[in-house]
Amino acid sequence: MKFSTWEARRLFHLAVPVFLAQVTLVLMTVVDTMMAGQVSPDDLAALSIATGVWNPLVFTLQGILLALTGLVAHCYGANDTAGMKRFFQQSLYLSVLLFLVGLFIAHFASYVFTSLNVRAKIESLALGYVNYVKWGMFGFLVFTVYRNVIEGIGQTKPAFYISLFGLFINVIANYIFIYGKFGAPALGSAGCGLATSLVLCCMAIAQFSYSFMSKHIDGKELLTKFELPSLSIMLTVIKLGFPIALATLFEVTLFACIPLFIAELGAIAVSGHQIAASVTTLLFMMPLSLSMAIAIRIGNLNGQGAHQQLKAAINTAFILAVAVAALVAFVTFISRDAIVWLYTKDPAVAALASSIIVLACFYQLPDALQVSANGVLRGLKYTQPISWITFVSYWLVGFMLGFVLAKTDWIIEPMGPRGFWIGIIVGLSVAAILLVQCVRQRLEKITTASV
Repeated sequence: MKFSTWEARRLFHLAVPVFLAQVTLVLMTVVDTMMAGQVSPDDLAALSIATGVWNPLVFTLQGILLALTGLVAHCYGANDTAGMKRFFQQSLYLSVLLFLVGLFIAHFASYVFTSLNVRAKIESLALGYVNYVKWGMFGFLVFTVYRNVIEGIGQTKPAFYISLFGLFINVIANYIFIYGKFGAPALGSAGCGLATSLVLCCMAIAQFSYSFMSKHIDGKELLTKFELPSLSIMLTVIKLGFPIALATLFEVTLFACIPLFIAELGAIAVSGHQIAASVTTLLFMMPLSLSMAIAIRIGNLNGQGAHQQLKAAINTAFILAVAVAALVAFVTFISRDAIVWLYTKDPAVAALASSIIVLACFYQLPDALQVSANGVLRGLKYTQPISWITFVSYWLVGFMLGFVLAKTDWIIEPMGPRGFWIGIIVGLSVAAILLVQCVRQRLEKITTASV
């Protein structure tokens, strides 16, 4: 594998703003948790349950639109401005359809909460959160469309600045609606849903406004001569985006289900797992950001037909992924105890969380490789393998092995939460091998076709 310093700089130039934007979005959930937790344990529990239902839904719908980044990047590389405009407009139509689907699914949230057999107050607060936040879903989808188009042309900084703006609005709106300030009712954790809904709409408006003021993209031109809905173009986006959406669903539900299966092991087991999961979620923002940058760069080069440079960029991307993974794993390993004590002072919980984080260090490499390969495939507009590879790797391999190690004595004595994390390591390794092989085969096919 040859390493291109120029390509590495270009990838970092794209990835750093994406990373900062992703961290800022994660901080919004941290703010929600901290502010709702100050009201009561019931409010914190309701927020946890509500987001456990809401996040898989909204991120799955968003996953379909993520195909737009690769499509726009390809058009931008090929100087196909008409194609960019066409995909943008049809994606707005698609956002309306996804919003309606989301509203329909959100209608059944009450049945989910009732089946959990939680106390009436917690159920009421959780349902209130969903009933408020669902109206911000359209704003989130429109924000995603604009963000993907703007990032597709290589401009990744705007999303960071707009995310900072959203975080600022989130703090103020939470203060007003959670605690009932300035004449507003005190809604508790349900107020987080109303605040989030407002934030998502504000972020969509900010992206819209930026497109009109930016010298990099002509927002007015994107909206002129608006075409009628085209089923074929929307199906193109769906065809590329649906495997990404399924992969997102498989991953989100995997980490959401593990706490349910270890709940009977006691509070220490659940708390230790949750701390490790919280830490690794933040760590995942680094390879995820690199993956998003890779999708943009590979899409640009693929659109240009620069196949030799494309090969160099892919090689550089994988080498960078390994380097970033090694750095993250090293820093996490040496600072794991200090990190854990930021979450808890309970020695038993801290010891378990620390031991799990050690395991998490080992999966940084396969995780970075599989998510980078995912980005390459998105840039190449070849997403079909992503969904089945993710399902097989995460669930049939990772979860099932984790369950056996965690809760049975079929192989060794039950390992508790650590067993699930070992399963995750194996599952991610399988995903990395299969996805990298898909990249290799696709690249060979492209190279052969260009000869």
